[in-house]
Amino acid sequence: MSEFRIHHDVNELLGLLNVRGGDGAEVYIDLLQKNRTPYVTTTVSAHSAKVKMAEHSKIPEDFLRKYDELKSKNVRNLDPLVYLLSKLTEDKETLKFLQQNAKERSEMSANAASSTTTSYNVPATSSKMSMQELEELRKKLGNVTASSNVPQSSEVIRKMLRDRHNKKNPTQPNPVFPNWVYDRPALIGDFVTSPTPVGDPVVAIGTMPLAAQEQALVEDLLYVLIGVDGRDIAAQPVLGRQSRSFIVDPSLDMSIKELVNRILPVASCYSTITRFTEEKSSFEYGQVNHALTAAMRTLMKEYLILVTQLEHLHRQGTLSLQKLWFYIQPTMRTMEILASIATSVDKGECMGGSTLSLLHDRTFNYTGDSQAQELCLYLTKAASVPYFEILEKWIYRGIIKDPYSEFMVEEHELQKEKIQEDYNDKYWDQRYTIVQHRIPSFLQKMADKILNTGKYLNVVRECGRDVTCPDAKEVLYTLKERAYVEQIEKAYYYASKVLLDFLMEEKELVSRLRSIKHYFLMDKGDFFVHFMDLTEEELKKPVDDIIPPRLEALLELALRMSTANTDPFKDDLKIDLMPHDVITQLLRVLAIDTKQEKAIINAEPTEVSLSGLEAFSFDYIVKWPLSLIINRKALTRYQMLFRHMFYCKHVERLLCNVWISNKAAKQYSLHSAKWFAAAFALRQRMLNFVQNIQYYMMFEVMEPTWHIMENNLKSVIVACVNSEFLYLPFLAEHVDALQSDSGFEATISKFDSNFSTLLLELLDKLSIYSTNDCEHSMINIIYRLDFNGFYTERLEKMAIERSQKTAA
Repeated sequence: MSEFRIHHDVNELLGLLNVRGGDGAEVYIDLLQKNRTPYVTTTVSAHSAKVKMAEHSKIPEDFLRKYDELKSKNVRNLDPLVYLLSKLTEDKETLKFLQQNAKERSEMSANAASSTTTSYNVPATSSKMSMQELEELRKKLGNVTASSNVPQSSEVIRKMLRDRHNKKNPTQPNPVFPNWVYDRPALIGDFVTSPTPVGDPVVAIGTMPLAAQEQALVEDLLYVLIGVDGRDIAAQPVLGRQSRSFIVDPSLDMSIKELVNRILPVASCYSTITRFTEEKSSFEYGQVNHALTAAMRTLMKEYLILVTQLEHLHRQGTLSLQKLWFYIQPTMRTMEILASIATSVDKGECMGGSTLSLLHDRTFNYTGDSQAQELCLYLTKAASVPYFEILEKWIYRGIIKDPYSEFMVEEHELQKEKIQEDYNDKYWDQRYTIVQHRIPSFLQKMADKILNTGKYLNVVRECGRDVTCPDAKEVLYTLKERAYVEQIEKAYYYASKVLLDFLMEEKELVSRLRSIKHYFLMDKGDFFVHFMDLTEEELKKPVDDIIPPRLEALLELALRMSTANTDPFKDDLKIDLMPHDVITQLLRVLAIDTKQEKAIINAEPTEVSLSGLEAFSFDYIVKWPLSLIINRKALTRYQMLFRHMFYCKHVERLLCNVWISNKAAKQYSLHSAKWFAAAFALRQRMLNFVQNIQYYMMFEVMEPTWHIMENNLKSVIVACVNSEFLYLPFLAEHVDALQSDSGFEATISKFDSNFSTLLLELLDKLSIYSTNDCEHSMINIIYRLDFNGFYTERLEKMAIERSQKTAA
C-alpha cells in the first residue's frame, strides 16, 4: 500500500469516527508505515474471530447469516475485517469510545430522519378502524415494504450501467440489444411460467400404475432439465436472485417422488445458469462477464447433449427413473459449481477484476478436488482473456482501452500544460489511478508496478514517441503465479529504462538538476557576489517599493558577468518575491493536516512589512515532462533552502562590512580602543558562527545528499531529495540602537548576552539531537562552533540542571 493510500484511509477513518484535534493523522500514518510488512497478508483464520463476534452480537443468528451472505458475495477482506473487529472487542477503552460515537451518530441520524420521514395518518387507538381504513393502511405498508425489499429489475440495472458508461465516455456509447431480445421470454431458454395449464387435461398421477407413473415422471424430468414445465412438475416463479423451486404432484408415489426430488436440483441449477448467461451477456456488464457466460455456455452444451441422449433412450423405452438418476449424477457437481459461481457473481454485482477475483478464489478453494478445480480454472482462463488484453496494451504500450470500466487502472482527463502551476502534481498522481475493487486478487501484489509501467510509457508517448515493449508476449492466467508476474516485471523494467533514458539523455535531467543546484543551493559563488553587489540597495527597500523588472535586469547582468554565463539553462531562472518570510512559509507547510492548520492559514498578516531581502527568492521554469519530477512541490523545497541560505549569506556580508569599518578604530588612542575590544570579539564570534553554520549546511548536509541523489539516478527513475536543514532564530536590531541612551558599551553587552544565550540554546539542542536521534553529523558542527571549549562548561551545567529536573 502506497503512502498516499495509507494517508487517505487514515483520514477517512478519523472522519468516520468523528475524531477531531489531537495530533492528526500523521502519528498513525508513521506508526502504520513503521510496522507494516513488506508482503500482502490477506488470509487470516477467521473462525475463532467469527465465533467471538457472534457471542458479542445481540442476535448471533443474524450476524452469522449476514457473514454467510457476504461470504457468498466474495466480499474482499471480509475475514481480516472480522478478525480486526474481534480484536477491537478486547480493547475496553476503544470499545467504549466506539459505542459513544455510534450513539451520537444514531442520534444525529434520528434527528435528521425525523424532519424528512413521510407521515401517514393513523387513527387514534381509542377509535375503531373501519375495514376500508384498515385495507388502505395495509396497502400503504405493503407498498413501502415491497419497495425496500424487491431488488432492482435487470432492465433498471442495465440502464444504470449504460448511463454511467455514456456519461464517462460520451463519444463511445455502449451498444444496446433491441428490446425484443428482452420482451420475448421464450427466447431465453428458461422456464416460462403461465397461469393456464399446458398439455393434457389434469389427471391425478397417483391413480396410475407405478410403472406408468415412473414413465410419466421420466418424460417430465427430461423437459424440466432443459427449462420446460412438465405435466406433473411445475416451476415456481422466481423473485430477484432466488433459486428456482418446483412443485411436484402430491399424489405421486413416495418412492418415485424421492428420486424426483434428488434430480430436481439439477434443473434448478440449469435455470440459475441460464438466467445468468442471458443477463450477463448484455454489453453493459462488460467483457469479462461476457467471456465468462460464453465459457459457461460451452460447458452447458455438454449438459444439453447428455439430456438429448437421455431423450433418445427414453424414446427407445430403455430409460428408467433409476437410470436417469445414474446418468445425471456425474453432471450434478458441474451444475452445482456453475450455479454457485453464477449466484455469487450476481449477488456481488461483480464486473471485471472483481469477477476474476471471485473465480481465482474459487479455484484455490477447490484444491484437493481436481475435477472442481479444473472446471474453475477453465472458467477463470476464459474470463481473464479480455482483461489481460487490456493489461497487455497498458504495460506494453501505455494505452488504456477499457470501454466498460473493468480494468484496475482508471484514466482521468487532466491537462498537462497546467502541471507547472500545480503544487500537488495532480497529473502524475491523478491522471491514472488504481481502483481497488477492480484489482484481481492474483494481481494485488503487482498493482503498483502495473500502474507505474503504463505511466512511464505514457509519459514518453505524450512527448510524441511511440514505444512498444520488445518482450511483449501474451499474458495468460495460470495457477503458477510466477508466469504472469515475470511478464509484468519485464515490462516494468523496460518502461523504467525507456523513461530513464528519455529523461537523462534527451531531456538532460542531470544537467537541469545541476543548473538548479547552481542557483538554489548557491554553488556558483562568483555569481552571488556579483548579484548581491548589484541588488543590495534594491533589496533593502520594502517589498512593495521594489520594481520586479529592475531586479530581473540586474539578475540578467549578474548571470552574464559570472561563470553562470556558461549554463545553457540560465534563462529559465526567474525572480520571485514571496508574500511571507521563510519561517512563516515553513510553519504553514508543517501545519498541514494538523489542528494548527486553520489557525495558521487564517492568521492575520504581520504588521511589519517585509523587506526585499526577507521576501526574495528564485523561481525556475521547467517544461513537460521534466515538470513531473522537478514539480512545484520540489521547487518549493528548494526555495525554502535558498531563502535561508541567502539570508545567512546576507548576514555574513554585513559582519564583513563591520570588520572593514572597524579598521577606523586604529586611529584612536589605546585607551579609547579598549572600548571596542568587546565589540570586536562579539563580531568575530558572530562571524565564526555564521560561517560555520553555512559550512555545515552546504558541505555536511546538502552536498553529501546531492551526491547520493546523483548516484541513485543511475539505478532508479526518480530519487527523492531529502535534505535536512536547520532554521535559526536571528536577532534583528535597528542600527540606530547604537545611539540609545544606554551607551555604546551597554548596547554591546546586550548584544553579547542575547547572542550567547541563543547560541547556547542551539548547542544544547544539537547535543540532545545528536545523542537521542543518532544524528552523528551534528557533532561536527558542535565542535566547530565550540572549537576552543569556550561554551563547554556552561553546556555541562545546563545538562546537569536538565537531568536534575528529569529526576525530580
